[in-house]
Parts: sequence; C-alpha cells; structure tokens
Amino acid sequence: MRVNTPHNAAPLAPVRAPQPGVEAAGAAGAAPAALQSGVLGPAMQALREMPEIDEARVAQLREAYQRGELRFDAGKLAALIQRYHGEGR
Repeated sequence: MRVNTPHNAAPLAPVRAPQPGVEAAGAAGAAPAALQSGVLGPAMQALREMPEIDEARVAQLREAYQRGELRFDAGKLAALIQRYHGEGR
C-alpha cells in the first residue's frame, strides 16, 4: 500500500496517555472495565475456543455441491476475491 502525503502537511498532534481513573472513549464509546471483563471476557474466550473452520458446515456444503444443489460461479468468486483485496475499488 502506498500513502501519498503532501510535503507541506501539518504535523500530527501528540498522542496523550490516558489519565488514571478516566475511561477512554472510542467512536462508539468504550465499555466500562467491569463490563469488558464480565461480559466480553467470556464471549471472547468462547470465540477463541471455537474451531477456525466449521468442519460440519464444510461437509454439508461439499455434499450439497456433489448432489448438484449448490451452484458454483467462478466469475462471482473472482469478483469477490478482487473486491476483498481492493482491486475493485
């Protein structure tokens, strides 16, 4: 990726470290630490424990394709790959 920056661009403002006792807020607002650890922590752990590939779903799709119930469109796949990698922008 190439980034073009004008030579006369203004310098960026320094980033300040968060002050103790002050919650950081993102674009949508940050969740309090208790919520992050109490709700998001278990959800994140469950996500980490999930397999990266759903083998049962892959088997279902493979069988449907072999039975002719699932159509394959190489052109659509190619377009999706190009869009994902930024070539279609």
